Amino acid sequence: MSHVSEIMESMEYGPSVEDSSAVRDWLARQGTFGHFIGGTFTEPDTTFETRDPATGEVLARVSQGTQADIEAAVAAARQAQGPWAALSGSERARYLYALARHVQKRERFLSVLESLDNGKPIREARDIDVPLVARHFYHHAGWAELRDSQFPGLTPLGVCGQIIPWNFPLLMLAWKVAPALAAGNTVVLKPAEYTPLTALAFAQICQEVGLPAGVVNIVTGDGATGAALVQAPVDKIAFTGSTEVGRGIAQALAGTGRRLTLELGGKSPFVVMEDADLDAAVEGVVDSIWFNQGQVCCAGSRILVAEAVADRFEALLSFRMSRMRVGPPLDKSTDVGAIVDPVQKDRILSICRAATEAGAELVGGQAQEGCFIAPGYLKNIAPANPGMEQEIFGPIATLSTFRTADEAVELANNTRYGLAASVWSESATVATDLAARIKAGVVWINSANLFDAAAPFGGYRESGYGREGGRSGMLDYLAEALISARPEEALQRVSATPSGDAPAPQGIDRTAKLYIGGAQKRPDGGGNYAVPGGVAPLGNRKDIRNAVEAAAKAGKWAAMGGHARAQVLFYIAENLSARAAEFAARTSRAEVEAAIGRCFHYAAWADKFDGANVQAKPGHLVNVIPEPLGVIGIACPNAQPLAGFLSLVLPAIAMGNAVVAIPAQNDPLAVTDLYQVFDTSDLPAGVVNIVTGARDELAVPLAAHEEVAAMWYCGTSDGLAAVDRAAAGNLKPVWAPAARDWTGPDAQGETFLRHATRQKTIWLPYGALPAGSGSAAY
Repeated sequence: MSHVSEIMESMEYGPSVEDSSAVRDWLARQGTFGHFIGGTFTEPDTTFETRDPATGEVLARVSQGTQADIEAAVAAARQAQGPWAALSGSERARYLYALARHVQKRERFLSVLESLDNGKPIREARDIDVPLVARHFYHHAGWAELRDSQFPGLTPLGVCGQIIPWNFPLLMLAWKVAPALAAGNTVVLKPAEYTPLTALAFAQICQEVGLPAGVVNIVTGDGATGAALVQAPVDKIAFTGSTEVGRGIAQALAGTGRRLTLELGGKSPFVVMEDADLDAAVEGVVDSIWFNQGQVCCAGSRILVAEAVADRFEALLSFRMSRMRVGPPLDKSTDVGAIVDPVQKDRILSICRAATEAGAELVGGQAQEGCFIAPGYLKNIAPANPGMEQEIFGPIATLSTFRTADEAVELANNTRYGLAASVWSESATVATDLAARIKAGVVWINSANLFDAAAPFGGYRESGYGREGGRSGMLDYLAEALISARPEEALQRVSATPSGDAPAPQGIDRTAKLYIGGAQKRPDGGGNYAVPGGVAPLGNRKDIRNAVEAAAKAGKWAAMGGHARAQVLFYIAENLSARAAEFAARTSRAEVEAAIGRCFHYAAWADKFDGANVQAKPGHLVNVIPEPLGVIGIACPNAQPLAGFLSLVLPAIAMGNAVVAIPAQNDPLAVTDLYQVFDTSDLPAGVVNIVTGARDELAVPLAAHEEVAAMWYCGTSDGLAAVDRAAAGNLKPVWAPAARDWTGPDAQGETFLRHATRQKTIWLPYGALPAGSGSAAY
């Protein structure tokens, strides 16, 4: 018989398997599942198997959704949406509260079902996933109650199509369904082909609480079913999955005007500074990438360690890794469960082979019988190695070193993704400095993989856009108030005139120039085109490229802070006021007064568009901080050229962005002389760049430019479709403000500021953590 001391050394515990009999009995009773449409389950037709990845056992047969099934689900959701939105906030809140309570009542059942279907350890499903599911419905029951008072003038979008992955099947459902219902929308949800069972169990919960028929509809199936949902007449698509599929969805929705939220892949950095608590950081690695088989888009899979402590850290890491238990997911002693499907296992192993063939060394990470892979990491790995660039989505990390904090930030940001990051340091100054400089939507300090319904979650760059959770998650399911629209003016035909300073019509010698990097410049091609009252430069793709390069170098503008930016905007207002008569002669007095008013309005907002400290997990400060996007491309409205231009440019720069603006095609001369106002108002070079010419011919290369972080477009539906397709290349958000009276009150406000920023959520431990609360535990 083993002694206690020997057991504590070996950590060889006996089996402690969760009873799955209730779940298996339920599956046997169900037999084959149909879709959940209009409050009832349909008769199964063509079906496919869903299996336990740990054993290969068939758990159930599930219906393969067709286009007809999607159409039926969308029709049911459309019919239910009006009555659901007409309920009071209190009435919707009671339904969401009931969903939360019923999830809690069935916590053990749902946890076991999730582990069987997904392969994750029961401890993760039981202690993290399902409690967070209930938390989301509780939290959004509150938003349902407060919607009208907290979001005045905003309305539900309508019917929302939602597509979720297999790594957090029930939790991702709650992330999407709860805010949609709280806002007054109805949903058609497609769960992942590998893991549909907890979604179908949730459908039964919807029946149990008496949720009105059609409010929630669930259609199971493969990628073809998801593609049919994307093409269906829904008002929004919310997608979580791979970057490649997300890019395809963005292209498919180009020009449709439908809302889109994308939560995509990640290759998140896990930065360990030399003053870090190394034992805690190693446990952070366990929580972030090994405990959940690495099947988390925000897993800290790129471990970056200060060179001074790298040997000590790796020794601790390899020792901890050797003690982790790989085994049956339902065993409560299991650390690492099963990979969701043999296809995914093969993909993980193929990336590891490519990484080692390219020179990396794999420590651990052995393939085991069935759908199991032991935890491991790739060391001696170059930045361009496939293992460093590709999202492995398995229990395999990479391990590399850095010497300085600047190098750590450079390595952390050396990726096309920007979903999450984890920073470990005992110095709050060091940790928060890195958190501010790393380009990621979520940063955990001395912790990893913390989530809460109150804390927005989402990425930068090719990790997608939009947020799920908190106030911003609600805003993504609400529509802005209707605007009293002005019709878009017909664009004049742009015909090039001879290059050089050609005489202007009506005997006025007036030829404008482009404004790039704080200086007037002739267009790269040297051409002009005639406009009323003068000759405008005819910009081209090279001018757009030069303007974006100048804007990208204006980073010190964001670093100045809101107060300093406000002073510059006040100064612009002062100098514009001094020349009001001159600009009024070219536009109108109303436009000039509106333009001056915009300067004062956004100067006032520059240091007041604040973030928030949200109430999430005890023992943490969770700060939601609005950050500038970077370089914003703006295709300005053709009507009211001066007011329209400044109504869009000013909120963008007030938030710390630099802009490349295409002014009104028909009348750009009202704007080109603003360079004198900007130069005399201490606006740094490159913050505002102006390229005149054919709007849509310039907007497309501007939207496609890799350095442009977001695109605002005012124009035609065909032009918007072209811009959407160009922007989908690197997944930048596109905003198309409705045509309006650009001198009126609808042309300013917080809506513009929200589109000029993205939110970063920073988790910082605060005070003593409650007993038993691990970094990833709820």
